[in-house]
Amino acid sequence: MADFLIIGGGVIGMMMARELAQSGAEITLVDRKACAQESSWAGGGIVSPLYPWRYPEPVTQLATWSQSSYVHLAQELLEETGYDPELRQKGMLMVDVEDQAEALAWAEKYHRPLRKVDSSFLYEKEPELVKGLEEGLWMPEVCSIRNPRLGRSLRRSLEINPRITLLEHCDVTGFVADENKIIGVDTSEGQVCGTQVVIAAGAWSGELLGLLGLELPVEPVHGQMMLFKAEPGLVNRVVLKDGRYVIPRNDGRVLVGSTLERIGFEKRTTEEAASSLYETAIDIIPALQNYKVEHHWSGLRPGSPEGIPFIGAVTGYENLYVNAGQFRNGLVLAPASTRLLADILLERETIIPAEPYQM
Repeated sequence: MADFLIIGGGVIGMMMARELAQSGAEITLVDRKACAQESSWAGGGIVSPLYPWRYPEPVTQLATWSQSSYVHLAQELLEETGYDPELRQKGMLMVDVEDQAEALAWAEKYHRPLRKVDSSFLYEKEPELVKGLEEGLWMPEVCSIRNPRLGRSLRRSLEINPRITLLEHCDVTGFVADENKIIGVDTSEGQVCGTQVVIAAGAWSGELLGLLGLELPVEPVHGQMMLFKAEPGLVNRVVLKDGRYVIPRNDGRVLVGSTLERIGFEKRTTEEAASSLYETAIDIIPALQNYKVEHHWSGLRPGSPEGIPFIGAVTGYENLYVNAGQFRNGLVLAPASTRLLADILLERETIIPAEPYQM
């Protein structure tokens, strides 16, 4: 029997497995599909909340810890697996921001590098930006990571770790309980057991807890994105405008996103969203109209009240835990979310106070 049974093989589930295995524990990780194929794959990979001052303090605390850890994590994964997660340390520009005063006050309160810049600064950083912008906000320390490649490198890290057993394409159908203790789970491949059980199944976490008659206010929030096959140098850093964004990759490709739709667990792409995303891209970087749209896809974010995730013990069970509800900030908050729960599970002093994330 494994020391820890983790349900969910997204970035958070995989980081949990890796973190716990580094403590010497034996881990079994179960996923209904292949690892990192849901929202971990579908997102954009900005290592910051889009407008960080608009989030409550618990999100800021997780994001601040995570952002400082990604440089080390990316390098460690590259050396360990040979797969480069492609962390880009280029900063983030935000234009047409209506609540600049709130942003600057937030930056001063939390000692975050964010400042107001003029048009010459904007066009020096991004010459292809839409013309006519007079000012913006600049966050120089914001990174982006190529999330499908982060998922691939994390999966490889788990695959080569003898303390970790991966069970992919293994659907959890129920829990095996003995009074207030979870013994294991019933799956499409048979029963799987663990001394302690962690649910880190993203948008599906609430559904899983529902099998125990428990409620977790985590719901799927559908999002669509688009990818342009552009050239290196057309866009060099993340740019936000009117709630949407463009994100460049090392090979020149540019992502644009994203929509917010509450349509349950249905995943689909629509012509309406395609048109809207294309217009967004051209509104930020007009030269993108000269390049081919290579891909249009969708994913399901784990929505939660105010975007504050649930991290910690599940009431009523002595060995059941949850790590879910990061909403639009799964990649941003993943390192801190996993470290916080690992601290709880291993009875260490927590990196930040754990109370705001309890169910």
